[in-house]
Amino acid sequence: MSDRAILALRGKPLSALAEAARALDAQDPLRHLADDFLVPPGQVYLCGNSLGLQPKATRAKINAELDTWARMGVAGHFSGLNPWADIDSTCVASMARVVGAQPSEVGVMNSLTVNLHLLLVSFYRPIEHRRVLLIEKDAFPSDRFAVESHVASRGLDPAQCIRVARDVGTEAMLEEMRELGDALALVMVGGVHYLTGVALNIAALTVQAHAQGALVGFDLAHAAGNVRLRLHDDGVDFAVWCGYKYLNAGPGGLASVFVHDRHHGQPMARFHGWWGSRTRFKMTLGFDAEQGAKAWQLSNPPVFQMVALRASLDVFDRVPDLAALFAKSRALTLLLEVALECAMPRGCYEVLNPVVATSRPTLRGAQLSLRFAQPVAKAVNDRLARRGFVCDERDPDVLRVSPVPLYSSYAQVVQFAGVLAEEIAALTGSRL
Repeated sequence: MSDRAILALRGKPLSALAEAARALDAQDPLRHLADDFLVPPGQVYLCGNSLGLQPKATRAKINAELDTWARMGVAGHFSGLNPWADIDSTCVASMARVVGAQPSEVGVMNSLTVNLHLLLVSFYRPIEHRRVLLIEKDAFPSDRFAVESHVASRGLDPAQCIRVARDVGTEAMLEEMRELGDALALVMVGGVHYLTGVALNIAALTVQAHAQGALVGFDLAHAAGNVRLRLHDDGVDFAVWCGYKYLNAGPGGLASVFVHDRHHGQPMARFHGWWGSRTRFKMTLGFDAEQGAKAWQLSNPPVFQMVALRASLDVFDRVPDLAALFAKSRALTLLLEVALECAMPRGCYEVLNPVVATSRPTLRGAQLSLRFAQPVAKAVNDRLARRGFVCDERDPDVLRVSPVPLYSSYAQVVQFAGVLAEEIAALTGSRL
């Protein structure tokens, strides 16, 4: 069903949407992927924007490495099913496909904020007249902490060198960039805004930053595995993302980096560790940088986290065309929006990310962020959880709902809309 066909359901009773959702599920060529995941009993899981579900293959993959450790000890580094010394390479090509990169441009390592610090060393290059680092309004706190502490570590004043955009979205960012002119050193923003779910036009921001002589990087924590990314073709300088949201690597799962290949082999500031050197096992004193993004690696990879990520990437690999996955993501979110309109008067809530009827669907990912006329998000989230519907609440009074195309169904989003309407009515004493 096309976006237009889903929008045509506006004004229909929820029962008609439920029937349309069942038809969509029956026709969905990706519906079998849900069988690859473990859903907590009794739950309708709409919280992949915070923590993705566990792939069924994860336990077996971790147990296989535990067995290797038990049987082989240190020899597992160079023998066994997945020799540990090179185990990070097992995820690189699949991860590169997810984010639209060349394999040489991707490294799988560390956590997101560690990676952000490492890449700021290389890509934040303040000079006398060009010192400003631009971030988005209401950036994820960890990003804000990272850039503030990094700027301060250079002996600079964060209050003078960090500019926070006045609003969320591509146009707001472009306006801030133009105002800064040649004072702009680096743009470092979220590809999908964690609170509102607004997706940025990465290509447009990259073109503008480069036109002003600045560099550009993205936190893709809420974008990787959620929206279509073309990091190489868009010319992004660098990016970082975690693996535990839409990429289903488990709590605290491994993160990744992207460094565009035009920067490979170029002299630049960088923190070194032995895993970033091609001579890591020769124990020589000279650092001989690995090719590509691997040069930013510090330490040997955590094997159990790596195979947990591999279990999820196996599912992505079974999708012949990732465009189909992201199209389903868009359709799920659009059906959710239409179902909410059918279930509740629009005056009792606000959708914080753009409405598809009046905006391009690429302006948001799988997440709808809702703010209610009365401050009930936390209370309604608790009530939804008691009925088996899992989403999450974030300050200030925002309910985030994320139907993930790998394992969510169209029927679930329509069902959610009806239950949400019931709980809002019960909390506010209104008749919807």
